[in-house]
Amino acid sequence: MFRQSLAADSGMLFDFGDPHEVAMWMKNTYISLDMIFIRADGVIHRIQRDTEPHSLTTISSKGNVAAVLEVSAGVTQRLNIQPGDVVRHEMFSQ
Repeated sequence: MFRQSLAADSGMLFDFGDPHEVAMWMKNTYISLDMIFIRADGVIHRIQRDTEPHSLTTISSKGNVAAVLEVSAGVTQRLNIQPGDVVRHEMFSQ
């Protein structure tokens, strides 16, 4: 929240612990983001691209996830990141 910019090679990883359905929103977020919803095994469950800054609309994981990775809008398309791809990080069991 309250970010005015985000470097193209940066992101914010939110660890939700035990997998469950989560919902995010863009209140107090000044930039558009891509939200990557990640299961406990590191597999990308779904992606919400090009979110709307300041929106109060909830963005659901639409399934059980352990984390959300937020990156600048357009990054997932530019890098061809898709549901089913695997995120490697120590928080995910692989």
